[in-house]
Amino acid sequence: MTGAGGTRLWTAAEIAAAVSGIASADFAVDGVAFDSREVSTDDLFIALIGESTDGHRFLPQAFGQGAGGAIVAQETPHPHVRVADTFAALNDLGRAARARMAGTVIGVTGSVGKTSAKEALFAALDRSMPGEVHRSVKSYNNHTGVPLSLARMPRETRVGVFEMGMNHAGELAQLTRLVRPHIAIITAIAPAHTAFFADESAIADAKGEIFQGLEPGGTAIVPYDSPHRDRLIAAARPHAARIVTFGLDKAADVHATEAMRLPTGGTFVSARLGQRELSFTLSQPGMHWVSNALAVLAAVDAAGADLGLAGLALGEMGGLAGRGARFMAPAAGGEMLVIDESYNANPASMRATLAVLAQEPGRHLAVLGEMRELGDDSADYHAGLADPVVAARVETALLVGEAMTPLAKALEGRVDVVHVADAATALGRLRDLARAGDAVLVKGSNGVGLSRLVAGLGGGTT
Repeated sequence: MTGAGGTRLWTAAEIAAAVSGIASADFAVDGVAFDSREVSTDDLFIALIGESTDGHRFLPQAFGQGAGGAIVAQETPHPHVRVADTFAALNDLGRAARARMAGTVIGVTGSVGKTSAKEALFAALDRSMPGEVHRSVKSYNNHTGVPLSLARMPRETRVGVFEMGMNHAGELAQLTRLVRPHIAIITAIAPAHTAFFADESAIADAKGEIFQGLEPGGTAIVPYDSPHRDRLIAAARPHAARIVTFGLDKAADVHATEAMRLPTGGTFVSARLGQRELSFTLSQPGMHWVSNALAVLAAVDAAGADLGLAGLALGEMGGLAGRGARFMAPAAGGEMLVIDESYNANPASMRATLAVLAQEPGRHLAVLGEMRELGDDSADYHAGLADPVVAARVETALLVGEAMTPLAKALEGRVDVVHVADAATALGRLRDLARAGDAVLVKGSNGVGLSRLVAGLGGGTT
């Protein structure tokens, strides 16, 4: 991305200095990628070496697509900076991007809602600082995605918003020290990746690591309604100059005084921040989105940005593919509403989106894929969705994956159940079942592949 006044993102000399490498030629780049399929004109391609593939194999493809240079650990005739370790170089380039950026950095994590909150926060800030806000794209929130997102940040950025995720204890501590946020948000704590944690308190402790990277004078933003609130506040206290809570409870520093569903499907929200009150229309339905919006407002306020413009931006946000996007799809006799929540799932997000489905008119169908990485309690977590499915007035539950067997049994005699092995079969069965006026929720862990089902219906991306 070329900066203000035509400034290039990185020059060869800057890259070499940042990564302690040797430049083969003088070049400049406007973007950074380590997936050759994503390389575009004048990008820097970083040839990472993984367990199953070596990025050096794809140098011809990257330069064929217009790459302006590369970071390599092997000889190549293409313009490059050579290093001993390309993964270490990716991290070093991320650190250099963070070091030269003089604006405000915001870090976002949570068991649920972190990508949605990150996108909403970007929209809210970009409304008052158009073209001067940078964010992680997609869900680039791990040990490769975070430094990549940093490395892509233009030097003139006023606010950077970075999503950080984890599967194991210690991962967030490493990522947050790379990002060094001025403001750190935890959206919510819920059962996710429980195969790697003893209990939900351990998940809270791992999420609380985000506060360890806070810059001096930084702000920690914590979910007041969480049963782990005090644990998170304790994790933040040694590192944060200021701790702000958000939630539906009126005791939260930022809380909703009113949240009313609108006929259009959105939510009218009145929020209080200290002595100030802001009313706005949230385009997304569901109380989980109200909670996300309150976290966003807390961060916008901490960043000193315009709250009024943030409220307008929240009202204009469209649904995110895989995270609440809505579209009409063909069905017998007309069209059906599809609610695309196909990107990921855990017990908390399943319950939240089923509650959204419950408010829709018409007959309700739910395509639910299995939830993964839930450890020894997986069967109980799946069976525990039976009451929320019934409460959502689901007529037919189309369950996908072997791990959905406990839910299928728990729903016997309560809801019509169709249990299939994969997304392709589910798509065929849904086409047979659906009719005009139906509301269909599609949700499951990403590995189930329900995004392909959504694409087959004419929405989302594969």
